Amino acid sequence: MLPAPFIMTTFDDFFTGPARDYLIRAVDLALEEDGPDLTAKAVFARGDRLAARIVAKEDSLVAGLPIADMVLARMGILGVTECEYPAKDGDAVPAGTLVGLFTGPAVGLLKAERVILNFLCHLSGIANLTARYVAALSGSRTQLLDTRKTLPGLRYPEKYAVLVGGGLNHRRTLAEMLMLKDNHIDRAGGIPQAVAAVRRAYPQGSPPLEVECRSLNEVRQAVELRPNRIMLDNMTMDQMREALAMIPQGIETELSGGVSLEALPELGALGADFISVGRVTHSAPYADFSMQIGVAAPSGPAPSSRNRSA
Repeated sequence: MLPAPFIMTTFDDFFTGPARDYLIRAVDLALEEDGPDLTAKAVFARGDRLAARIVAKEDSLVAGLPIADMVLARMGILGVTECEYPAKDGDAVPAGTLVGLFTGPAVGLLKAERVILNFLCHLSGIANLTARYVAALSGSRTQLLDTRKTLPGLRYPEKYAVLVGGGLNHRRTLAEMLMLKDNHIDRAGGIPQAVAAVRRAYPQGSPPLEVECRSLNEVRQAVELRPNRIMLDNMTMDQMREALAMIPQGIETELSGGVSLEALPELGALGADFISVGRVTHSAPYADFSMQIGVAAPSGPAPSSRNRSA
């Protein structure tokens, strides 16, 4: 059987090891893309400080708020910025909710504003859309999976946002699960040959194996070979119903291919283990958060105390 799906506990639990490294690189790239804020440097003195607040402009889940601290840290101004987070990742907040408060160097906060909001709005939007798909499956045993249809460089943040929305992560890398898709199967000459090639390549045991099936005949072949999971790809409702009846307990099942939100209740009633949906990452609309900049605070050193709850 496959290992238990990764279930989010906290931001720090998810962003460890390579996941954290990739996120830091994404933050650094975002800051580099903006370059220096020449406008702010021309208007504000070196010691000027500003107050800023992040507010939800629509009802939304919150995802990616701790990235604000990371942005400020990569800029070298976290230690001189007061940060307070009245909300946390996973919270469902109504429009008008204050989710972040900052007092810090004027030039730094103005440069950080769009980078922080881009992450927060994008990831919260993914969490919102994921939550809608999960809700459409309520009452069924079927769980929602994401896919690798993510923006280059943002694989881990986007998959984190799926977890915030109540979904589960499919493989995050190509090495976490072996998946025999149409190209592999056609090149090998069929499902039996493709499975045999994988098992020859990894005689000491491989990561879990999933086989993509496009027809009932392919399902029959896959069942005989006992992979960890069988995916039913772009089949009709009747074909999926018949295929699922052919797959014994001990082999996980996944439905995939053009899954719409409206179709989820009917698909969930089929009783598959998982439904994978690329739309929750590649087509999620931004959630609407804004950063409101207040009147400049008096110039001078930042207070030493900070309330950082995220």
